[in-house]
Amino acid sequence: MALKKGKNAPDHAAGGGNRQNPNHGAGSKSVESARRALPVEAAQTKTPFWEKPLSDLTRAEWEQLCDGCGRCCLVKLEDEDTGAIYHTSVACKLLDQQSCRCGDYPRRRRYVPDCVRLTLEKLADIPWLPPTCAYVLRFRGKPLPPWHPLISGDSESVARAGVSARGRIEAGEDHVETDDLPDFIRLWPKRWPKKARW
Repeated sequence: MALKKGKNAPDHAAGGGNRQNPNHGAGSKSVESARRALPVEAAQTKTPFWEKPLSDLTRAEWEQLCDGCGRCCLVKLEDEDTGAIYHTSVACKLLDQQSCRCGDYPRRRRYVPDCVRLTLEKLADIPWLPPTCAYVLRFRGKPLPPWHPLISGDSESVARAGVSARGRIEAGEDHVETDDLPDFIRLWPKRWPKKARW
């Protein structure tokens, strides 16, 4: 089995397409004041953006779908013969291993050129996103899980549910030779944690 280093973590920024924020440039009326002006019935029936079709999301809404688990930012290996993808417990060099967020998100592609630009069109063709990924779940028409920060209101709920890579990362990619990466192949990045099921 000949393994090669796979593509790196997805770049969520491109995912929302080129849609403009409908509230941008709306004059002096803020979004909050606009919401207060709505009748109570309309405010109560407004669909949360995370329940809308992915194609309807603004770029900012698309970005907020990421739960910050860090699993997609782990190094993957691809079998050159079969195309099979293997996940490792080795983190991208830009991943903050405590917060499980990119350490330089605005300039990430300068340092990690193979960071995949996650778009709605690419979701169907990316086989290595974790099954817990909000983009995957919404693409399949499933709701966000209770531990997702948009539902729980708490970013720490991802770690408590055992979904986060925090505490499970064994090394950063700058500290592991390419030939040694197969020693770090793990099954957990591609699995649902037991306590995260609902």
